[in-house]
Amino acid sequence: MSKAQKNELAPWVEKYRPQILADIVGNENIVERLKVIAKEGNVPNIILSGPPGCGKTTSVWALARELLGDKVKDAVLELNASDERGIDVVRNRIKTFAQTRVTLPEGRHKIIILDEADSMTEGAQQALRRTMEMYSKTTRFALACNQSEKIIAEITENGLKLEPIQSRCALLRYTKLTAAELMSRVVEVAKAEDVNHDDGGLEAILFTAQGDMRQALNNLQATVNAYEQVNKENVLKVCDEPHPDLMIKMLAYCVDGKFFEASKIIHEFHRLGFSSDDIVSTLFRVVKTVELSKRVNEQLRQEFIREIAMCHMRIIQGLSSKLQLSRLVADLCRVSASV
Repeated sequence: MSKAQKNELAPWVEKYRPQILADIVGNENIVERLKVIAKEGNVPNIILSGPPGCGKTTSVWALARELLGDKVKDAVLELNASDERGIDVVRNRIKTFAQTRVTLPEGRHKIIILDEADSMTEGAQQALRRTMEMYSKTTRFALACNQSEKIIAEITENGLKLEPIQSRCALLRYTKLTAAELMSRVVEVAKAEDVNHDDGGLEAILFTAQGDMRQALNNLQATVNAYEQVNKENVLKVCDEPHPDLMIKMLAYCVDGKFFEASKIIHEFHRLGFSSDDIVSTLFRVVKTVELSKRVNEQLRQEFIREIAMCHMRIIQGLSSKLQLSRLVADLCRVSASV
């Protein structure tokens, strides 16, 4: 199979993955810092913290390409720490790579990328701490994680406080991508792939992605493969999420105090197989991001969010029956009448 044929079959999230820092969408301040590092060449150990799909690993690879050029294949090791997270990986694979000689331009270093680094065991993180010091002249570490607080901040050993991993690294905090940033790349990919779409379909892609570029492109490709036409109905079918238009209708019934009509809608979602968690999570996003009727002012919107959050807390604690959904509808009707 030729390279062109393989590229055609590749997932769009890989096919359109940015290769240089200038092509990365969102988190402009962080990207600008990385551009300076790429220009000057002295890479620090870094922790990249942020939600999924915001460009953490892609940024490191783009930085590595700009720093190392054609040596990137030999001088970069990527490991997914959620799979290979034990101390043996640090002692064997990481240390072996750090010891390997690679001829690089002056002032350049080998780079070890540890994805999902917050999944590493404490023992592995302790071993990594020493490895980072021993090979600092030749190797730099990039730790990508969703929650930086899970990267050890302090270790106590024999009554002595040892330096943490976090103090050895520059911390870069990524944020979710905005709707405009997602839209720019989704439209670009849709145009490149000649996708048949409408505005409602693209808005549904953004709604389901929740600031995650990977999720947005996967949803776009899945919808094209399943239905060819990217519209609102097809996207929601592929993503298997409760329909936001019905959520808006349910909220309108709550504003009017029509408890039974609103309950029928939320119980229908339950009958279709959506979990209580899915229903409440989608309702939260609708209330937070979608333009509701003029009768829902900002104060009422905040009250809705509060009641949904309280219901979500009870569901997480295990109270996920239809009764909780009925109570949520009743609470929404109550706050509508009181505001």
